[in-house]
Amino acid sequence: MAEGTAEAPLENGGGGDSGAAALERGVAPIKPQYLTTKEQFHQFLEAKGQEKACRETELDIRGKLYLAPLTTCGNLPFRRICKRFGADVTCGEMAVCTNLLQGQMSEWALLKRHQCEDIFGVQLEGAFPDTMTKCAELLSRTVEVDFVDINVGCPIDLVYKKGGGCALMNRSTKFQQIVRGMNQVLDVPLTVKIRTGVQERVNLAHRLLPELRDWGVALVTLHGRSREQRYTKLADWQYIEECVKAASPMPLFGNGDILSFEDANRAMQTGVAGIMIARGALLKPWLFTEIKEQRHWDISSSERLDILRDFTSYGLEHWGSDTQGVEKTRRFLLEWLSFLCRYVPVGLLERLPQRINERPPYYLGRDYLETLMASQKAADWIRISEMLLGPVPPNFVFLPKHKANAYK
Repeated sequence: MAEGTAEAPLENGGGGDSGAAALERGVAPIKPQYLTTKEQFHQFLEAKGQEKACRETELDIRGKLYLAPLTTCGNLPFRRICKRFGADVTCGEMAVCTNLLQGQMSEWALLKRHQCEDIFGVQLEGAFPDTMTKCAELLSRTVEVDFVDINVGCPIDLVYKKGGGCALMNRSTKFQQIVRGMNQVLDVPLTVKIRTGVQERVNLAHRLLPELRDWGVALVTLHGRSREQRYTKLADWQYIEECVKAASPMPLFGNGDILSFEDANRAMQTGVAGIMIARGALLKPWLFTEIKEQRHWDISSSERLDILRDFTSYGLEHWGSDTQGVEKTRRFLLEWLSFLCRYVPVGLLERLPQRINERPPYYLGRDYLETLMASQKAADWIRISEMLLGPVPPNFVFLPKHKANAYK
């Protein structure tokens, strides 16, 4: 602001009022260095407002590798592992806005950022404009993030039946109110993650993308499957390519079935601004390195165990090293192992690369540990956890969230 001795004019145009009238209409005694003119005052606010608007809509992550927000497995220790292997952008696990507004500590823990996460966002799920806007306002005051993402991809019944996740794709009025409301109160870019649609043969994304662009969304990620489809078929990258044109000039990231650098290269040929990696990172977090170095990494079983050892170390640091922290770390490790067992070592494959929809057959690895890591049995995942965290407590029970093979 301009320094100087310019006096702020009285609303009545100045003049020589005296006595009581002068006292009533007087000017507050502001220090001279803070004084400005009426014109400079409004010019300053207008310039700052434009600066803020520009900052809100900019999120330059084109060409970067984006680790998807993964429920349960996308915890802070796992994200640290992925950052080490080359993930550029990370996002916290889906947080339910009503739980955050109620002050649930377990939900707020999902928003915690590690210092290594240099481009980090949080993902919110909710069905109503008032609660989502209120939550966005709360986040803007309490957490340090680079963007906020709206979950419009979650397919699970619990979320869908309440009108959140995928259901918002069919509730355009509410969806628009949520986006506009959140954009009003956030000072960071707002992004959205969507699916192709709700029903398998009824694509909605191409119609929705121009609207999202007009509502002020900075970036959209499109998972190339519908809600109904889940993982029964491959992601539709041809449709994602169509949607790139519908979204333009808003950047569109693509997501689905990337497990090798070849998959990533094919995905980028569709014209997407970048790729988001989800299950591929759970099967092999070193995928980010493979993509950046354009190679297949025949990682050894001992190297893989070292990765798990680092995860447990990060887990104990994050959740605590007391009995409760150890068991929490173990449970998250076991959830991750239920995905890791699907990785087939490069050196054992007749044809490269492994595809994400190919279930591994029973095979004997090149050593005992490699064979153990290929087991689909929860009891063997327990054995690996005991190598790193000691014996499980008595009456230990483990049921993976994503499938029914359990340990008791």
